[in-house]
Amino acid sequence: MLRRLLQPIWVLLAVIFLIEAWLWDHLEPIVARVVALIPLHAFKQWLAERVDTLSPAMTLIVFIVPVIPLFPLKLIGLYLLTHEYWLSAVATIIFAKLLGVGVTAFVFDVTRPKLLEMRWFETLYEFVLALRARAAALVDPVKRRILEILRGDGDGWSSRMLRLIQRFRKRVHEAR
Repeated sequence: MLRRLLQPIWVLLAVIFLIEAWLWDHLEPIVARVVALIPLHAFKQWLAERVDTLSPAMTLIVFIVPVIPLFPLKLIGLYLLTHEYWLSAVATIIFAKLLGVGVTAFVFDVTRPKLLEMRWFETLYEFVLALRARAAALVDPVKRRILEILRGDGDGWSSRMLRLIQRFRKRVHEAR
């Protein structure tokens, strides 16, 4: 009973987690392109050489520090939100989020080998990957159902209604 009541919450959390994972996956190549366009490739090489000389614990600091300056940007977004500058607030928060994910992906790419030397970090990393797989498995049936409804392939009332609307629209367009 409780599991059935919590199912929508788990699906929502899984969707949020997958959005984060999608952003991570899709921003990393964009960051790589930006690195190729500006001299960040040289910086990445320089950073990788410095990280190689650090202990895994110091590498963790290198991984965490770049995200800290983004926190005030999110606070600015919240300030704008509380003063009802809706568009500016949303734009600022989205910009901070995308920049944060991009910077984190860039730094994680450089620091990953060293970070994975720490047993607890490796365990956490594997846990997050497993959680991502579980979230995808949880959301996939919902995603398939939504796609069925949108295509009108299912047997439910919503699919029949969508097919009816599509036929109606087709007849209206043919009548013109």
